[in-house]
Amino acid sequence: MRLKHVKGAKEIIEKGTFYLQPLEEYKGTWHKIFLNNNPIYIEIGMGKGDFIIENAIKYPNINFIGIEKFDSVLVRAIQKSNELELKNLKLIRMDANNIDKIFSKEISLIYLNFSDPWPKDRHAKRRLTSPIFLQKYDFIFKNNPHIIMKTDNNSLFEYSLESLKENGYQIISSTRDLYQEDIKENIQTEYEKKFVKLGVKINRLEAIKYKD
Repeated sequence: MRLKHVKGAKEIIEKGTFYLQPLEEYKGTWHKIFLNNNPIYIEIGMGKGDFIIENAIKYPNINFIGIEKFDSVLVRAIQKSNELELKNLKLIRMDANNIDKIFSKEISLIYLNFSDPWPKDRHAKRRLTSPIFLQKYDFIFKNNPHIIMKTDNNSLFEYSLESLKENGYQIISSTRDLYQEDIKENIQTEYEKKFVKLGVKINRLEAIKYKD
């Protein structure tokens, strides 16, 4: 999908109410940014921000960080959040490859929502559930690594199930059709809203790697 250029995106982002930069200096001290010791949940590839913003509104005792690498997408999340009064939300611009340079033993949960499936085998290492990324995540989790994933891509879902199992995760729950389940607590992303209207089935999994 070709991303549309947004005029003045960089300037809009840098003036965002919840935007934070630079990042490396906060490594290991994100609780100080939020001024509390509440759990920190992150969404890697937050898109236009619907999911992470709604979570922050709904769960004030959890700190949320939305991560996005594309200015043309991040700017929409910035614009949506600017008028809100939230103490538990931060939005950052970064590539997920650098995640272990930004956080250290302080994240409680990672959301992976409709990530790029990188369908070609030679690009498998770029998938956010590849062993390379799962190893990076090991360095940023505070306690037991905990991942919740949603995707419309069946191949990515199957790959992720196997990759997680092979890297020590237990699959707590999984479904090939989320909207046939009890989804009272489900918060939709922008993609998800479109897919549901089109009748596309949504895969979801929750996985934990117990260290004890």
